[in-house]
Amino acid sequence: MLSIDFELKTLKDLLQLGDPRLYEVCEPVYEHELPMVSEWVTDLHHVMEEIRAKYKFGRGIAAPQLGVMKRLIYLNLDRPIIIINPVFENLSEETFELWDDCMSFPNLLVKVKRHKGLTIRYLDENWQSQSWMVEDAIAELLQHEYDHLDGILCTMRAIDNQSFKWRPTPD
Repeated sequence: MLSIDFELKTLKDLLQLGDPRLYEVCEPVYEHELPMVSEWVTDLHHVMEEIRAKYKFGRGIAAPQLGVMKRLIYLNLDRPIIIINPVFENLSEETFELWDDCMSFPNLLVKVKRHKGLTIRYLDENWQSQSWMVEDAIAELLQHEYDHLDGILCTMRAIDNQSFKWRPTPD
């Protein structure tokens, strides 16, 4: 249940390209902050749903995109996944290129190179240790969101100076 003074964040609260907070390294989530995680996740979920409705994309969002400078990622694939204090291991040597997008600049696509596979270790919403081996699209998504926790945007990972293009406006 949400606290009485909790005000749901909306699309207007999403940090946009150029906001200096997007370039900050986030602090870990501490166990005593676990009660706050559910409120943060509620905000992340709500803003992701607004992005999906308006721009027709969105599978994951990182807490710093809403100004919560904590190492927290929210994914909504076939089910919600809450990732606290993630650490990458076993990044594959094999990489691939793709046009990446970001909720903080939804009309811009950036060509980047990502690892094809990796293992992510993290804490879940119950503070239980988890390990997840991922490849391809999920590996790319996690790398994108993890970068947000370190103050790195996909614009900073562009392959070259011709790796930018506008996304067609959704109908």
